[in-house]
Amino acid sequence: MLNRRIAWTIIALAAVAIAWTGIVDEAAEVHAEDAFTRALVTFAVARTLNGVISLAQGTEVALEPGGVGVNLSVGQLLDPINDLIEQFSSVMLVASTSLGAQNVLLRMTSWWGVTAALAVAGLFALVVLWWPRPVTNHWIMLGTRMLMFALVLRFIVPALIIGTNVVANQFLEPEQRSATAALEATAEEIEEFNEKTVPLDPDASFIERLSETIGSTMDAMDVEGRLDRLRVSVAVATENIVNLIVLFVLQTIVLPLVFVWLII
Repeated sequence: MLNRRIAWTIIALAAVAIAWTGIVDEAAEVHAEDAFTRALVTFAVARTLNGVISLAQGTEVALEPGGVGVNLSVGQLLDPINDLIEQFSSVMLVASTSLGAQNVLLRMTSWWGVTAALAVAGLFALVVLWWPRPVTNHWIMLGTRMLMFALVLRFIVPALIIGTNVVANQFLEPEQRSATAALEATAEEIEEFNEKTVPLDPDASFIERLSETIGSTMDAMDVEGRLDRLRVSVAVATENIVNLIVLFVLQTIVLPLVFVWLII
């Protein structure tokens, strides 16, 4: 019984001290901000890729003389990944919302009123544990349960954020960064493809139009090669998008639920 009292005393004093100093909250805030920033960056890359793909699909220019039908091929090539990016954008919106909600919940649980409630629960638990006269088990159980409830209420969100992000940083972040960088490269390649299919300026001089026509003709000779490279990039981008969906679902939905279950 004495060992139990000592253990609960150490838990109560340590919890109140940690809560008032805010050490755990600061660490959780750093992890939450990093995760939220990564999610926003990935979401921005997805929207950029969606934009350049939409621009490529809407291009009405054909490379002359061998570029007839190229626009149709590009549209058919990019349409599946464009649909996937729309779904990925929805997933990233949910992921960003989840991470933003964690930040809000962290500010709520770190509020001084919640910390004060923990201190009151800890004081009550210490009183019933160390009261000089014999105390019934009912009061002891009530005091320890109140302390446990206050502990969970005060520290569940910081513990959830830190635990989730420690696992995510160790196992998920490298793949997230690699996949995001690959999507950025794909967006740049499609944008470069768009720039090479710019229509001729009707107000340009004869020399300028002739120069642009010659340039377009040279580009047209490499149309198949460019389309082949684009097909490879689209295939890689599709794989990276699926990987990112899995990684962010794990980070923002699966892992938080697992940690909540473990804490409770």
